This record gives sequence, C-alpha cells and structure tokens, in this order.
Amino acid sequence: MPEYTERQGQYLAFIYYYTKLNGRPPAEADIQRYFRVAPPTVHQMILTLERRGFISREPRRSRTISLLLSRAQLPDLA
Repeated sequence: MPEYTERQGQYLAFIYYYTKLNGRPPAEADIQRYFRVAPPTVHQMILTLERRGFISREPRRSRTISLLLSRAQLPDLA
C-alpha cells in the first residue's frame, strides 16, 4: 500500500473521481476550486504527488495528470 498523507490521499481521490465523472483529468483550477486553496498550494501538491510517484503529467500542458495507483490503493473522497 502506498504511503501518502491524508491530504495527499484526498487530492489523489479527487483526481480519480473527477477523471471518472468527466472523462478527462482535472485542471489545477478545478482542484483549487474543490479544495478552496490558492493556486500555488495546488501546484506544489501536484509536484509532490509526481515526485512521490503517485501521478504522472506533462509539464506545461493542461489536463495531463494520470494516476499511477489503482482505485483500491486510494482512500474515499471525503
């Protein structure tokens, strides 16, 4: 089981559910609106999740976040 913080788990769950419901990954602005945080907070979390190997993305391209974890490895979205 991957080791992530509770907050990181919520971001990962949001990415999973957003992608499942909308057929495309969220933009950082979508994540910002959901969690009600500032843009730099979202960007730093995305960089952290990528560095820890939980997601992959293409820098400087929107909506390219992909989860590298299965649904079974994610917490429920609170």
